[in-house]
Amino acid sequence: MKILLIGKSGQLGAEILNCITSHEIYAPDRTMLDIRSRDAVNAALDRYRPEVVINTVDFRDVPLCESDPETAFAVNCIAVRDMAAACNRVGSLFVTFSTDYVFDGEKKASYLESDKPEPLQMYGISRLAGEFAALSTAHDSSIIIRTCGLYGNAGNIGGNRNFVDQRIEDAEAGKEFEMGGDQVVSPTYTHDLSKAVLRLLDHPHRTPGIYHLVNEGKCSWYEFTKAIYDIMGMTVKLKPVDRSGKQGDIRRPLYSALANTKARALDIVLPSWRNALERYLQEKNKAAK
Repeated sequence: MKILLIGKSGQLGAEILNCITSHEIYAPDRTMLDIRSRDAVNAALDRYRPEVVINTVDFRDVPLCESDPETAFAVNCIAVRDMAAACNRVGSLFVTFSTDYVFDGEKKASYLESDKPEPLQMYGISRLAGEFAALSTAHDSSIIIRTCGLYGNAGNIGGNRNFVDQRIEDAEAGKEFEMGGDQVVSPTYTHDLSKAVLRLLDHPHRTPGIYHLVNEGKCSWYEFTKAIYDIMGMTVKLKPVDRSGKQGDIRRPLYSALANTKARALDIVLPSWRNALERYLQEKNKAAK
């Protein structure tokens, strides 16, 4: 299978690139392919003629999406539409990613793919718009993968650190801090997600549409942080706090755990979030030695 991977320098894109072993892969960097240029996107599809295009690029800075919605929509919606259209033109399958932030968190149970989205902020709105753009432009050849709380080893370049690494750094600095106990999520290890995505692509009975792919289970960010320190054997003064799902004036879904119902029907099941976290920290410790 010929795959065009867009976003190879990001956390998820880098991990997918690492996991691809049995397919022909093209992965131009951002200097070679500007997804905000429709001409550049069409030229890339004409050049590579991939069977599958995987887009992992997104504008995910939630506060910045509020102050710069034009860029949020340019990357998360319009570019997605243009990629879907180009894939539709040349007959490629289009795979792109979305977020738990398309939901408002009022359900208080893990969200199904069929649940009605109700985003609370510009980030979620722009990602939902991207979902609609892809499915309306290339309905029969687009796969939208919603996921949540990503962390992983790949793509951590230029000083960028994921949530787990940041919490370890906080502990090593001797910080006493608060962590939200109000937001319930499904933290997901990019290695597990990447393998699940590739299994989905290879599955003979996959269909287009929306899939949820996250590590199984759910926890609050406080519970997840506490698990990091428990696994690492660190003693940290950590206090749960209820922020009512807000960061400043920005609302976030209080409950945005996702259920992998469609993938499970294809026998694609990710490990539990606790198992994933343990494996990530083991790999991190091995790499440090």
